[in-house]
Amino acid sequence: MHDSAVFLIEFGAIILGLGLLGRFAGRFHFSPIPLYLLAGLAFGKGGLYPLGTSEEFVAIGAEIGVVLLLLMLGLEYTASDLVSNLKTQYPAGLVDAALNALPGAAMALLLGWGPVAAVVLAGVTWISSSGVIAKVLGDLGRLGNRETPVILSILVLEDLSMAVYLPIVTALLAGAGLAAGSLTLAIALGVAGLVLLVAVRYGRHISRFVSSDDSEKLLLVVLGLTLVVAGIAQQLQVSAAVGAFLVGIALSGEVAEGAHHLLAPLRDLFAAVFFVFFGLHTDPSSIPPVLVPALALAVVTAVTKIATGYWAAKRAGISAKGRWRAGGTLVARGEFSIVIAGLAVTSGIEPSLGPMATAYVLILVVLGPLTARYTEPLARRLTRRSTAAEALPADGADPLAEPEATVADQEAVGRT
Repeated sequence: MHDSAVFLIEFGAIILGLGLLGRFAGRFHFSPIPLYLLAGLAFGKGGLYPLGTSEEFVAIGAEIGVVLLLLMLGLEYTASDLVSNLKTQYPAGLVDAALNALPGAAMALLLGWGPVAAVVLAGVTWISSSGVIAKVLGDLGRLGNRETPVILSILVLEDLSMAVYLPIVTALLAGAGLAAGSLTLAIALGVAGLVLLVAVRYGRHISRFVSSDDSEKLLLVVLGLTLVVAGIAQQLQVSAAVGAFLVGIALSGEVAEGAHHLLAPLRDLFAAVFFVFFGLHTDPSSIPPVLVPALALAVVTAVTKIATGYWAAKRAGISAKGRWRAGGTLVARGEFSIVIAGLAVTSGIEPSLGPMATAYVLILVVLGPLTARYTEPLARRLTRRSTAAEALPADGADPLAEPEATVADQEAVGRT
């Protein structure tokens, strides 16, 4: 009875604290993810007040949080959208992977963590935060901008890549050999391909089967189906997250919209619990030793993400301003990076990997909204100064009046 009372007090305090942190973040218009991570650090091992009774329940809630995060991402896309994105935007996806995964892999190898940790850290630095970026686009009023479809296409390709990447990481962390790892990947690709095929051809029938006018029944069926598929996927060593993502893709139309509306509060609750859980398993004293490498990696991959967005937007025929906006918007890392790092922390391959990922995400989840807002104005200012410097003649005459007027005219045209 006493343990039950302590559990209710601890877990209730966690939920209440997360709610207050979320309100604080909302008031100042930034993502609550870094606050959730810091809360986990404060109440985990080596923190101010380590939790005891509620930790096991928090662990289960964290697993559900990952499943719901991936399910909600899947609900955002239809199978036809995914196929179309693969056909038209795959070069941008390849550039994105090359520019942003390689720095993470290189850092892990330089630190002597080994090839498995290198694959994990490559994923941490590769994947942008869909949740943070979607919120930033809404807050800045850019959902209707010409560069926004390019940004969303890159995010979709990253999400799709998880269907291949996560099974590989799962097999590597489990210590599977080449044959077992190849079998796991083959199963993952086969299941993903089969689900996409079924979703394209029979998506309406699946949605009709799941559909219900009663919101309670719809919620129970979708949530139950997702957890069952996620569990089966995990049994096949494919990854529960991938199973949930594929369920989301298979649902479409009114069912997807209704499920999204019903599951959004649950997703927010359990996702917050997941970030706290990750922080609980990271000793705060282990972060300072990896802070400098994490900061260096954050700076490098912020630049490579900006380059990725700029190149992809240029390829799509977007103006220079839109290219810089696209690049700056993609910088934020968040939920996916923590999901990937969480797999490594659970397996225990490298003690410093969790603290590195925590510090890295904390830096970029704060920096991301700033680069989204200020990359384009900063690039425009630097370009203006460069143009003015090139126009300065050798005799020291001042030709700035005309160039400044020209720039002002261009900005006026741009605003119209």
